Amino acid sequence: MEQQKKTDRMDELMEIARLRFGMIAPVIQETYPDESVMAYCRRVAQTPMRLPDGRIVKYKPKTIGKWVSLYRNGGIDALTPKTRSDLGKTRVLTEEAIDEIYRIKQKYPRLNATQVHARLVQESLIPATVSVATVQRFVKRNGLKSADAALAGRDRKAFEEAYFGGMYQADTCYLPYLEENGKKHRTYLIMILDDYSRMIVGGQIFYQENAYNFQKVLKDAVAAYGIPDKLYVDSGAPYKNRQLDMICASIGTVLLHTPVRDGASKGKVERNFRTLKERWLYGLDISQIRSLEEFNNLLAAYIRKHNTTEHSTTGETPLSRYLHSGRPVRKPKSPEWLDECFLNRATRRVSRDATVELDSRCYDAPMQFIGQKVEVRYLPDDPEKAWVFSEGKRHPMRLTNRAENGRTKRKNQVSIDYSTVLGGGEDVH
Repeated sequence: MEQQKKTDRMDELMEIARLRFGMIAPVIQETYPDESVMAYCRRVAQTPMRLPDGRIVKYKPKTIGKWVSLYRNGGIDALTPKTRSDLGKTRVLTEEAIDEIYRIKQKYPRLNATQVHARLVQESLIPATVSVATVQRFVKRNGLKSADAALAGRDRKAFEEAYFGGMYQADTCYLPYLEENGKKHRTYLIMILDDYSRMIVGGQIFYQENAYNFQKVLKDAVAAYGIPDKLYVDSGAPYKNRQLDMICASIGTVLLHTPVRDGASKGKVERNFRTLKERWLYGLDISQIRSLEEFNNLLAAYIRKHNTTEHSTTGETPLSRYLHSGRPVRKPKSPEWLDECFLNRATRRVSRDATVELDSRCYDAPMQFIGQKVEVRYLPDDPEKAWVFSEGKRHPMRLTNRAENGRTKRKNQVSIDYSTVLGGGEDVH
């Protein structure tokens, strides 16, 4: 239980860092409309910020300006608080209580906050000392207040970004089963589209739809076309997770999620999938495709054609819009920097034998971290790339080889006096 509390605390600190980045993102991306950075900080400071634990705080303009400097010098890690200001205090609404509020409002949208509060108390998810006003504020802030609002039609207007890289939209599309080596596999297409140009900046077919596969497509898109100011995705597991939060904050991208059950809000990428099926997929004989690699090669040819074909809405090819965008897209500082940003992160305790469990693998960690909780960064598909990060330094880990470790001579290894074992120091004949 205590270990879980520490893990939750580290996750909370990282979430605060991500929220801080969201406040300074327009400065980092140089998209703020104010006459100066400090003017922007003064304006933003007027709006209270809601922390992960539910507290509402207001920051001074100088504090927000300091975050800009910290981020430019140390990235997202520099925005992570060293300690939490409410350490030792119980959260007003636990994660379990918040999940139950969403479940109740989804199933019984007409229940008011007082009735929701009564259910939470009855089910022992919150103590009776938690006020009804606390639940009312949460319901209001998260758009759960009015049942009629959920039933009413959404106000929609056509929109597009003003330049390339202003926003990428991404989603997954189910494709037909593919038979490879005698086995049939469901295929998934992960695609990323630039909102302004309609250019497909990333696309790949996989046998699995998961968070890491999307990260690979996003990394390739950023390497090839630059860093978007915003990334717009739905709330599915591949697109809503702590790893993606930290990756986007590390590269300087604001991560946005569509409203729940509102696929139409990212209509451009949905329409792009329909065009892909009509102009490409339905003309393929899937039974003749022998491998995932071959399928991806066919997709790459389609993407090249799409990007050089005039778009019916813009009247230009996506490639032309990309080349003549009025604002240069931000580029990664270096390939090494990009690799660093896309490392996954996890919190682990180093055991007494200096090992760490990570994705069902055992790693040897540096001896000085025995007994400590550490941040581990790694690539899920490359077991050889895993490190402990501490005080801004990278400490390599390696897969545990117990047989090899058994042959390693240690500085404190105890030598055995065989003469004693064989008879107390007497000569043996």
